[in-house]
Amino acid sequence: MSKKTPEKVNNQPVQGENFDEILSIIANSRFRAFSMVNRELIEMYWQIGKYVSGQVETCAWGKNIVNEISKTIQSANPNISGFSPQNIWRMKQFYETYRNDSILSTVLRELNWSVNTRIMSVKTPEEREFYLRLAVSNRYSFRELDRQINSSLFERVMISKESSATALFSTKHEGLAALRDSYVLEFLDMPSDYREKDLQKAIMSNLKNFILEFGREFAFVGEEYKVQVGNSDFFIDLVFYNRQLACLVAIELKTDKFRPEHIGQMQFYLEALDRDVKKSNENPSVGLILCASKDDAVVEYALSKSLTPSMVAEYQLMLPNKEVLQRKIQEIAALAQENETRELFSSKG
Repeated sequence: MSKKTPEKVNNQPVQGENFDEILSIIANSRFRAFSMVNRELIEMYWQIGKYVSGQVETCAWGKNIVNEISKTIQSANPNISGFSPQNIWRMKQFYETYRNDSILSTVLRELNWSVNTRIMSVKTPEEREFYLRLAVSNRYSFRELDRQINSSLFERVMISKESSATALFSTKHEGLAALRDSYVLEFLDMPSDYREKDLQKAIMSNLKNFILEFGREFAFVGEEYKVQVGNSDFFIDLVFYNRQLACLVAIELKTDKFRPEHIGQMQFYLEALDRDVKKSNENPSVGLILCASKDDAVVEYALSKSLTPSMVAEYQLMLPNKEVLQRKIQEIAALAQENETRELFSSKG
């Protein structure tokens, strides 16, 4: 009696078949094909920008000539778009913005044209480099990047790096490097009289945007995550896993101002996660206490002798004022320079 090949049992795939792997192969191939086409397109825009820039400088090309170029291109290639006079001028700006930076001129070829033009709209070279690298590493769409720029992520990251508490505890606990001391959650659209449960529910309803604000390396694990200690059950508001740091991240939500006793609660949760949940190949868990407001001096005092790898951050429910953040960065820079000058004179004295 001949054997039948066990292709399927009850219409279910045979054990060992891996359709997810096939789908992954297709997705990766399509992404590489798209990336190749995109690099060629960006290279074409770069070369056109370079040519137009040279002609403007040497032959005094102006608006009328660029208009004629646009008409000629569209007449010769009626089925293609993207060569309006405005876009040709953007190509010139694109080339002139990055022509003296060989590293960034390579990075930008990994991004599509709409993302590149959005990044060109920011003011400083430092900010452009920040968003270029961020967009490449996170594969941001235009909408995702636009939200990060509108939420002043660059300024917030710069201020967070200069925070004394952030600097202190990022040094003591490497696992805190992926966290900041402020987050913007304007997409939650919270009412004025919300409670912690309302905040948690809104986050779960907007989980994609919440992860976008925290970073693509965060993967959701659970809400009201139960840990059992002795005969008692305890529930952590939110638990994530950070792929880059290979550790669990516990997040406790507070709708009021940070209080020192919050540290003890987080310390207990992290101990429970590390003893009973963390896998042997993972790093120690870290915690984030996300409060409506905080006093940096109180935070520093509360954490100064704590061995718990935790940070305290505040959240805002409205987009921050970019000019206010920029002034704060200037104040921090001026204060740092003043301290350096004082230390220099002290050492000479």
